[in-house]
Amino acid sequence: MTSTAQPAGGRTIGLAHYAGRAVLEHVLARHGVTFQQQITLRTAVTADGPLDLGTLVEAVTGALKVEAADVRVTVDALLAKGLLSADGPLISTTDAGRELFAAVTAETGEVSARIYAGIPPEDLATAGRVLAHITERADAELAALAP
Repeated sequence: MTSTAQPAGGRTIGLAHYAGRAVLEHVLARHGVTFQQQITLRTAVTADGPLDLGTLVEAVTGALKVEAADVRVTVDALLAKGLLSADGPLISTTDAGRELFAAVTAETGEVSARIYAGIPPEDLATAGRVLAHITERADAELAALAP
């Protein structure tokens, strides 16, 4: 662990994000899925039921800040892999999709436990609050930039 505290800023937050994402992508590669596919699958798995394609696309574009067309390509790939199924405009997770999601969640959970081990809960709570504020402000700035 770093012995001297560095102020949080875009670079520090970005480095932490990319380090964690690299771990996740390593796990995902073993399962033959991409980061965007995992986020799309997670959105479908954690929904209360089938999602309208537009709702699913909107949720993923909002989370990842990517183009809707890219998410539709991702949904098509997940449908082709049998991880999602479509009934008209409604998208559902298949048993295979839920099993993959559970496997990836279990693997990354073990790694995350090691990454976060020893960090005081109050520090994690503070970091969570700060990152939520940063996300909210960045989303507002992004919305202001949109045409």
